[in-house]
Amino acid sequence: MKWSLCIGAYPGKDEIYHLERIKEHGFDGLEYYAWWNLTDLKKTAKEQERIGVGISATCTKFISLVDESLRDAYLEGVRQTIEACRILNVKSVISQTGNVLDGIPRETQRQTMVETLKRCAPLFEEAGIVLEVEPLNGLVDHPGHFLQRSDESVGVIDQVDSPNVKLVFDVYHQQITEGNVIRGAAGYIERINHYHIADNPGRKQPGTGELNYVNILRAIRNTGFDGFVGLECGYTIDTDEAIEQFKRDILAPAMNG
Repeated sequence: MKWSLCIGAYPGKDEIYHLERIKEHGFDGLEYYAWWNLTDLKKTAKEQERIGVGISATCTKFISLVDESLRDAYLEGVRQTIEACRILNVKSVISQTGNVLDGIPRETQRQTMVETLKRCAPLFEEAGIVLEVEPLNGLVDHPGHFLQRSDESVGVIDQVDSPNVKLVFDVYHQQITEGNVIRGAAGYIERINHYHIADNPGRKQPGTGELNYVNILRAIRNTGFDGFVGLECGYTIDTDEAIEQFKRDILAPAMNG
């Protein structure tokens, strides 16, 4: 398994600072969501080579999977994102789904999503990049978000039927939406490309809430998963101190137990 931090882990610091800290902690990547905010992609790429770790995931430029009228804009954003990923050597692209549209049957919106993802799939297959659809909780953070449950999300991925269209499984979101996270996190392993972790409530670093991350990460490890797990969380103490606590109290027993 590989470990990533997310941009904002060090508030006010740029991607280069984050990458240097990630390297010092022995982690493997940075999730930098809005690639279009980078002022010089080629310069960032050179800095990645110098430091020895790079951006592991970014986001699509537009979010509109359930609105057929915005499909062309979504696909154009995908093309732009793939080109940025080529420069930065990023292999994962995260997409949310957009909010439920009033007055349109849910099944119609779901099939619109499937069709848009099917049109994206050949672009990602050719580029050697995985598009990751992310279900989000609607109770606390994202009211109205279309995909919230892991089972419905897996159904969408199965309909698309591409090795380059998968899920990012966010343990925090799924704990709020449905609980039962070990069964989902391990049971859907074939459709999951990477994980996000944060504790609940509060969305702070693992160890600050109700989730038993030693057991959760051990269960993921036991599936043979070798992709990224990203700490997408805030921090209740100094970031470096929190990461050291995470490595000592959660990561070590989860990986060695």
